[in-house]
Order: sequence, then structure tokens, then C-alpha cells
Amino acid sequence: MTSMENRSEVSEFILLGLTDVPELQVPLFIMFTLIYLITLVGNLGMIALISWDPRLHTPMYFFLSNLSLVDFDFGYSSAITPKVMAGLLTGDKVISYYGCAAQWFFFGAFATAESFLLASMSYDRHAAVCKPLHYTTTMTSTVCASLASGVHICSFLASSILTGNVFSLSFCSSNIVHHFFCDVPPLLALSCSDTHIIELLVYILGSFTMFFPFLVIFTSYLLIFITILKMHSAEGRQKAFSTCASHLVAVSIFYGTIMFMYFQPSSNHSMDSDKIASVFYTMVIPMLNPIVYSLRNKDVKNAFKKAVRGQRLQKNHFS
Repeated sequence: MTSMENRSEVSEFILLGLTDVPELQVPLFIMFTLIYLITLVGNLGMIALISWDPRLHTPMYFFLSNLSLVDFDFGYSSAITPKVMAGLLTGDKVISYYGCAAQWFFFGAFATAESFLLASMSYDRHAAVCKPLHYTTTMTSTVCASLASGVHICSFLASSILTGNVFSLSFCSSNIVHHFFCDVPPLLALSCSDTHIIELLVYILGSFTMFFPFLVIFTSYLLIFITILKMHSAEGRQKAFSTCASHLVAVSIFYGTIMFMYFQPSSNHSMDSDKIASVFYTMVIPMLNPIVYSLRNKDVKNAFKKAVRGQRLQKNHFS
């Protein structure tokens, strides 16, 4: 493969951002700052809570802490949002060639990791609902660690392959990216190379990293719903469904947005709708995940109340 330096005649890209209207710059900056702070507090708070409370040291919360790590800490929220905020505040929309490659690499890797983690969590829910007596022997710490390791290895490998191929193209006609971050579709539109092979690679990797986990999730929940319908106790059915509700909401939000963005014909793409969808899955979804899992989860609520009570008792003791 020809090196990046020989193939590219562009040293930097200009991100057009979300809007050119000056009156919207400050309100959007404030809104994205609040979203980012909520994402920070929510995800790091979830990681801290799971680490602190021994009752949350279970496979489900192990994967949830990994999901929170992917959503924020070096995840795709942090790969995108700070640059967007800086552009809104200072008007600096320039990103270096290698900065653009790094931004897409981390975004692609952690977005793919989220997809595989959601699949791992659905497998965990399937084991808990369909085979509860074998759950402790099925979802051992070794199995969980192996699944998490496999998730991150596959994610970084897939992102490396796609990043290497996209940024080996020639960008010699224009360096203006019609987006607020370095996404693959607007980058391919700028290339003066033949992009058919890269587009095929995008669909192949996209099918593997999105549809394969989705197939795992679909199969797991199909078996879960069959098991729930066979339960004679209404209380048992409600309890089984409640353990899956939060995960189902997170799956619906994530895959609904991703499929709208990447798996429709290019002729149906609208610049404004693409940007709105991109804002949703790069900034809003990482903020929503800890909210969804905390609002609909009694274990997380109880752990949070216990942590608050512990802090109050500690303050009273020192007082």
C-alpha cells in the first residue's frame, strides 16, 4: 500500500461544522458543554459506583462499566465533542491530516466496541433469563474478561484497517469536510482516487461490526421472549423483562441511529439530517446510556443511595 505522505497532497482539513449562523455559535457551545459534562459525570460516576459497590460486581455491571468507559474515557464522545466545542467557541475549524485520521480511528474503534459490548450484554441477559441455574458457571470472570478483550481487539483491528485504507487515498481536489468531524462518507467525497473498493470495504466491515452483533442481540432476545412467554408466573415474567428493559432501550437508540446514518443509499443522504443524526450518536447517546441504566435499574439506584448515605455519615462523623 502506498504511504500516506506520497498519496495525499492535503496537510489539513477544514471542518465546516454544524452551522455558519453566528447567533447559534454560543447557544450550541453551551448546549454541547452541558451534554459533555453530563456525559462525564454520568459515565465516570457509573464506573466509580460499580467499582465501589460489591453487589454490582456481576457480569452485567462489568460490561456496563466497559460501556461507560467506551462512551466517555478516551471513547468516541471525547474523540469528537472537544473539537466541536473549540470550533464553536474560537471559530477554529482546521484539523491536521493526522489529527483527522486519529479522530476517525478512535471514533470508529469505540463505536464498534459499543456495538460488540451491547451484543455481549445481550448474551449475558440470555444466560440469566434462559438458563438461570447455569448462569454462574456460564458467565464466569474468565468468560467475561475474554469477551471484553475480544471486543476491544476486534474493534481496534477493524478501525485500523478502515483508517489505513481511507487515509491512503489522495485528497487533492479540496480539503473542506462538509461535516463537524472526520467521518468516512464526507472524506470519501473529497478523494480524487477511485473509492469503489474502499466503499465496498466500509460495507463489509460495517456488516461485520454492526450486523453481526445485531444478529447476536436479535437471537438472544428472541430466545429471551420465548422463555418469558413460557413462564407461568406474572411476577416472574415482569422480573425477567425488567432485567432486559434498560438494555433494550440502549440497543434501540444506538442501532436505530447508526442504521439511519450508514445503511441507506447515498442518494437519500441529506447534509442536515446526517449532521443531526451524527450529533445524536456522537454526543447524545454517550450521555443517555448511564441515564437509561440508572433510571430503570433498582440495583444502581440502591447503590447510589447507599453511597450518598455513606458520604453523609462520614461527614457527620468528622463534624
